[in-house]
Amino acid sequence: MKKVVVGLSGGVDSSVAAYLLKEQGYEVIGLFMKNWHDDSVTISDECPWLEDSNDAMIVADKLGIPFQTVDLSTQYKERIVDYMFNEYERGRTPNPDVLCNREIKFDVFMKIALQLGADYVATGHYCRKGTMVNEDGSETYQLLGGKDGNKDQSYFLCQLSQEQLAKTLFPIGELLKPKVREIAAENELITADKKDSQGLCFIGKVRLPDFLQQKLKPKKGVIVEVPSTVSQYNDNGSEFSTKAEELAYYAKKPVYDITDGKIVGNHQGAHYFTKGQRKGLDVGGTKEPLFVIETDVDDNVIYTGQGKSHPGLYRRTLFVTDEELHWVRPDLAIKNDESLQVMARIRYRQELQKATLYKIEGGIYVDFEEKQSAITEGQFVAWYIDEELVGSGVIS
Repeated sequence: MKKVVVGLSGGVDSSVAAYLLKEQGYEVIGLFMKNWHDDSVTISDECPWLEDSNDAMIVADKLGIPFQTVDLSTQYKERIVDYMFNEYERGRTPNPDVLCNREIKFDVFMKIALQLGADYVATGHYCRKGTMVNEDGSETYQLLGGKDGNKDQSYFLCQLSQEQLAKTLFPIGELLKPKVREIAAENELITADKKDSQGLCFIGKVRLPDFLQQKLKPKKGVIVEVPSTVSQYNDNGSEFSTKAEELAYYAKKPVYDITDGKIVGNHQGAHYFTKGQRKGLDVGGTKEPLFVIETDVDDNVIYTGQGKSHPGLYRRTLFVTDEELHWVRPDLAIKNDESLQVMARIRYRQELQKATLYKIEGGIYVDFEEKQSAITEGQFVAWYIDEELVGSGVIS
């Protein structure tokens, strides 16, 4: 009998994943990850992990499977929280959920599970795993989108490797969310009607500005409103001698100067803000809401523009360095001077967009057919062929 360790989070999805595996005849063990207990940084007045671990224990008891809690807070602080602070300090916006999957659930947690003699690790993610048998008998694994288009979580797993996928199961990937809740209710699982968790992976509710202010000190600066007539790009058919030259031009991060607009307010630190952000600016009197179009952490200036359609919010091309480039399917990786047509997204739940990948020495350009709003350094871009996520990278 194959043994599976399920990451029981105290939510309905992982509860049903454990139930389904047991029904399929696996020997199932429930493991709850405790990812936080640093009192020097308060995450929330509430304590969701206590309630969640309790719910996970009750579910395990109901299903008749062994259960234990594993404390990964040291690794979580080193690999996720410290990284987050560092990225924000540099004026980038990290995605802790993608990192948590790569660094914690499918690395630290997976190693613990394998030490317990598990053949597989399972989670309650809405995605699917495909297996292709190669001519030499070896297997190649596919990361496929979940059947529930509203809940597809493949994006959060965009940094997984073939080695990690080999040892992973996604029991609810074929199901729609209402069906998952129905199965939980039918089997009287305490999590059947529990709300989906919002917030950092396995930590719970976090007010990011409060969280950041505990490590990144406030630093007063100015908010500049840039008129929509100020453009960073000469779009009048600039002459480019090569495709790479054109892509480099459109991928470059816009650089604004205080003289490009007018000072309309003050802020407490450019490192607390991210591109596309509207809340927290506290500037009134504009016809349309102000959006952050760029932050300058060196000079501590936030550049804003009126309305969602401000040209400063839009770019068509982004770049990923070789160091930050990852292929879930290494066999599909393109070489220098090669290109590949894909569908891509730059954030969770975004509709997939048509794009072309261009590989050059040092990295890869992702060139979208249509300009994208708020391409943000530090976030992940993921690309798909049909319903399969084949690669990803951190936006430079």
